[in-house]
Amino acid sequence: MKILLRIYATLVLLFLLAPLIVVLPLSFSAGEMMSLPVRDLSWRWYQAFFLDSHWQAASRNSLLVGLATMVLATSLGTLAAIGIRFGGRRARIVLAVLCLPIVVPSVIAGLAIYLAFAEAGLVNTLAGLVLAHSVLALPYVVLTVDASLRDFDPQILRAAASLGAKPGLTLWAIVLPLLAPAIGAGAVFAFTISFDELIIALFIAGPEQFTLPRQMLASAREALSPILAVAAVLVSAASLVLLGFFARFQRNRT
Repeated sequence: MKILLRIYATLVLLFLLAPLIVVLPLSFSAGEMMSLPVRDLSWRWYQAFFLDSHWQAASRNSLLVGLATMVLATSLGTLAAIGIRFGGRRARIVLAVLCLPIVVPSVIAGLAIYLAFAEAGLVNTLAGLVLAHSVLALPYVVLTVDASLRDFDPQILRAAASLGAKPGLTLWAIVLPLLAPAIGAGAVFAFTISFDELIIALFIAGPEQFTLPRQMLASAREALSPILAVAAVLVSAASLVLLGFFARFQRNRT
C-alpha cells in the first residue's frame, strides 16, 4: 500500500512540475522572444534579471513582504486557532469570519481592502501590502493549526496547571512545541500565498512597492521575453526550496 501511495504522490508531483519543465529551457533561450524549440542556449536572461534594477526591487519587495506576512499571519493565526479551539461553540463563528477570504473572490477582496486602507492611508505602502497579504494568509494558518489542535489532549493543560505552571509558560513551553509542525506548515502557506499574490498588489501596491508577480505582469504586457521564464523558474525554485526545508524540519522533528 505504501508503494502505491508513493507512486501516486510521485505522479502528482510530476504533474504539478510539468509546466516548470516546459518553462525551464525557455529561460536559457538566446532569442529575444519565447519560442519552442529552443535553438541556442544562453545565460543572458539570467544576467539581465539579476542586473536589472526593476527586477531586483521587485524580488526584494516580494521577499520582504513574504517574510513579514509569514511572521504576522503565523503569529496571529496560531493564537486565533488556539482561542477558537478552547473558546467554545461561539468561537466557531469567529473561525467562519476569518475564513471568508478563502471563499470571497480576490477582486472583491482587493477592492474592499483598497477602500478600507485608503481611509487609513495604507495604500501605496509596504505596511499596507503586508497587512493585506496577512488577511489572505491568515485563514490558512488558522485552519492548519486548528486541524492539529483536534488531536490535542486538554488533560496536558490541566496537568501543567496542577504543577503550578502559569498560562503563559504553558503556552510557550508545552502548547507551541506540540503544535510546531502545524505552525511550520501554516508559515509555509502564508509565505507562498504572499509571494505569489498578484490581485492585492494591483490594488494596494504603488510604483515603489512592485512585487515580483506584478513586475512579471508588467513585463508580459510589453514583450514576452525569456526573462519572464527566468522569473517563473526562480519563483518555483524558491517555493521548492522552502518546501524541502520544511520537509526536512518535519523529518528531523519526527
